[in-house]
Amino acid sequence: MTNQAHSTQNFSPRIDALAQRLRPIFARIADEAIDREENRILAHEAVKWLQGAGFGALRVPVRYGGYGASLPETFALLAELAEADSNLPQIFRAHFAFVEGRLHEGDTPQAAYWLEQVAQGILFGAAMAELTDSTGTATTLTRFLHGEKSKWVLEGTKYYSTGTLYASWIVAIATDGTDRIQVAVPVDAPGVTRVDDWDGFGQRLTGSGTTHFKNVVIPDENIINRTPLSEFPTNEYFTTYYQLFHLATLAGIGRAIVRDSVAFVRPRKRTFGIPGQVAQRHDPLVQGVIGRLSALSFSADTLVEKVAWGLEATFPQWVTGQAHGPAFDKAQVQAYQAQQIVAGQVLEAANLLFEVGGASATSISRRLDRHWRNARTLASHNPLVQRQRELGDLVLNGTPFGSRWREKASAVTPSTSTDVKQEHAA
Repeated sequence: MTNQAHSTQNFSPRIDALAQRLRPIFARIADEAIDREENRILAHEAVKWLQGAGFGALRVPVRYGGYGASLPETFALLAELAEADSNLPQIFRAHFAFVEGRLHEGDTPQAAYWLEQVAQGILFGAAMAELTDSTGTATTLTRFLHGEKSKWVLEGTKYYSTGTLYASWIVAIATDGTDRIQVAVPVDAPGVTRVDDWDGFGQRLTGSGTTHFKNVVIPDENIINRTPLSEFPTNEYFTTYYQLFHLATLAGIGRAIVRDSVAFVRPRKRTFGIPGQVAQRHDPLVQGVIGRLSALSFSADTLVEKVAWGLEATFPQWVTGQAHGPAFDKAQVQAYQAQQIVAGQVLEAANLLFEVGGASATSISRRLDRHWRNARTLASHNPLVQRQRELGDLVLNGTPFGSRWREKASAVTPSTSTDVKQEHAA
């Protein structure tokens, strides 16, 4: 591990003690990262190690059994984990977002229940996205009459279900008439099928496959929230939060590039174009490349920390139920401005890395290509060209993010019925 950010991060004593317990686990995860990548071994053991150390409860308040980490502390540790293996933060992304949603609810009985469950070790995955010709949600949550009682039934198929293969619970989105519903589903509930079919060339171990829901019964207490379909499906806080996960993971990849380039160069005794043995670490050209890599990594770390503190400034409002306002807008803009720079810089570093080693750096046994593949995959989640245009539209014309979606969504009338249906005998 590069440790370049450890000395500058101001952790509270509680989080510092946790970090000291986590870092040996991060090191173990890093030691096995190439083997997992080479043989496509899903990171079940690594997830168990992290959960056993309380990593999933980082943001859970102390009063509910967690660690109460701040956002800057959380994303600093996520970047350290990404340096070890960039698949791991992505696996936890939906889980941490679920926790953040419960913090937004305040001290309600529902929030307390789920936060206590997280502190005891349950892990959430996500089942949100669908493969459709247009935006929308085809997955349905329908209330059926069953004698004198009724029950909710979940039906649908989700794709890019990140983290679900590792999870004990799934957060799924469905529709009920003109409403969007978020539900919590146990992975072992009858009718739930998880498929390991994610075929991306990067982030190959994130468990981002397909999830099928077939006649899955959902009790009332597992319905997390309900919002109108005409409303924007997220808010400024969450868009910033989700983007920070990508940024922190990219920053971790940047650190791993520095780490691996140094490990590659130091023992080498041969330099291109010079006869005999020459310590490559003393070659000015190689030193220049390593220096550039270190600067790119530093820049990514600095921007991630800046965005994390910007989001932290909104948190006192977030926990009172607010989700909109100037502070939220500012944090979101900073996240997408940082995205424009961090993604490009880490991709540059992932390519520049190969300038220090010649053909030997392309050895499959080193898997240095994973850094570019993982960074490229992460950068593709939110198209840079689209966010760049939105930033320009904001600066030039004052057009808020999401305006086009809101205009079109408000004109769409969902066709799903809200009626309670009679259950067929089966």
